[in-house]
Amino acid sequence: MKKNQQVIIIGAGVAGLAIAIRLRIKGYEVSVYEKNPYPGGKLSEIREEGFRFDAGPSLFTLPDLVKELFVLAGKNPGDHFAYDALPVITKYFYPDGSLITAWSDPEVFAEELAQKTGENKFRVLRALKKSEVLYRITHHVFLERSLHKLSTYLRWDTLFSALQLHRLDAFRTMARANQQQFRDPRVTQLFNRYATYNGSDPFQAPATLNIIPHLEHNLGAFFPKEGMYSITTRLFQLAQELGVEFHFGAAVDKIRVENKRVKGINLNGREIPADIVVSNADIVPTYRHLLSDIAPPEKILNQPRSSSALIFYWGIKKQFLPLDLHNIFFSENYEEEFRKIWREKTVYHDPTVYVYVSSKQKPDDAPPGCENWFVMINVPANTGQDWDVLIQRARKDILRKLEKMLGESVEEHIQTEQILEPRTIDSLTSSFQGALYGNSSNNKFAAFLRHPNFHPHIKGLYFCGGSVHPGGGIPLCLLSAKIVDQLIG
Repeated sequence: MKKNQQVIIIGAGVAGLAIAIRLRIKGYEVSVYEKNPYPGGKLSEIREEGFRFDAGPSLFTLPDLVKELFVLAGKNPGDHFAYDALPVITKYFYPDGSLITAWSDPEVFAEELAQKTGENKFRVLRALKKSEVLYRITHHVFLERSLHKLSTYLRWDTLFSALQLHRLDAFRTMARANQQQFRDPRVTQLFNRYATYNGSDPFQAPATLNIIPHLEHNLGAFFPKEGMYSITTRLFQLAQELGVEFHFGAAVDKIRVENKRVKGINLNGREIPADIVVSNADIVPTYRHLLSDIAPPEKILNQPRSSSALIFYWGIKKQFLPLDLHNIFFSENYEEEFRKIWREKTVYHDPTVYVYVSSKQKPDDAPPGCENWFVMINVPANTGQDWDVLIQRARKDILRKLEKMLGESVEEHIQTEQILEPRTIDSLTSSFQGALYGNSSNNKFAAFLRHPNFHPHIKGLYFCGGSVHPGGGIPLCLLSAKIVDQLIG
């Protein structure tokens, strides 16, 4: 037990909640300081006029990473957190009128693609098998341990992975690999989309990212019975039950360091001591503001940022039968869309539109006869664009696209509207430039270019969350907390 050892966690995002739980279970005295008046970071919610929206992440995979936290606390996960497996993961709408249902079952999915596109089902199954192999090779080393500790490389499973590195396909782009393994461009586009799961460009990112389909089609996609935000609320409740102390509306001013050892934080003119500090904040503001007296790792901080998002939360006074929980309306020219985002740092006039309707699974998220639409497009990180102009133009383009592909009006049914965009993502979650996943993964060495989960020269200082190793998204944030837990011991 670690009695009387004080831990301060900066940020109550999902990784901050997870590391708070893990360290409290070990006996540390844990306090969490969060600048917002609520926990969750990006994993929050919006309520308006009877509509409830999951404000951030909307896809749930690897549920065992959440369940593990309850098990560690000696609780039955089923008594605290319930979820359903999704038989249909996504519906894909194409400009040519094609509609593909991405069934979770790989065999059924492959048969769907064969019937709708003529793609050989065995090529699809082979691609999913390769995705599984990529996961098996990489997850123990790249996802579950620090890449910055010698001990990681002295294990037998690391040696196994090292002997398989030639199979990671890191020297082709994701788009090139998919173009070569599929015949139908619609299938290629569908598999290229997985690069957006960590804010990357399939025409630049390495084909190693083809690991992602394995999470959905081989391991499964799920929906929490109480909505995605219940991941936050249930973990927050668990942390409170364990005795974690939370301080909301508490924006930390500085991480105190003396003689290469962390000493605590400064908050509103007060010095609050701690033996360990874990920053769940984005790594850029952590260094630029909280560690302004410490030499920053400029090479890491200056890496290109991931993409951001423009999200419209629409309360819709109608139910649209063609839609499912997750829906994608593809652009006609995917490569040009990503060129606009990454090369020109602007928004394409024909964006791929993602529509998430949680009321399809959880009817009380919308009033009777209504639906709650989370409508998102990928956009560049904020580098000073005129977002007011871009948002208004994008709204018109999105509505025009949806109305054309659904065959009926959407705008006349919008009852409520809220907007989240790169500037507000930055201000609400301290995600530098509004980038959703920290640094981009458009580089074959991206896994090694993220900041480690510890400071190499300051004892007691650690980092978790989507901007450090192993990356962004709920599963990787939870894994970052697990890695920090292992490092602290």
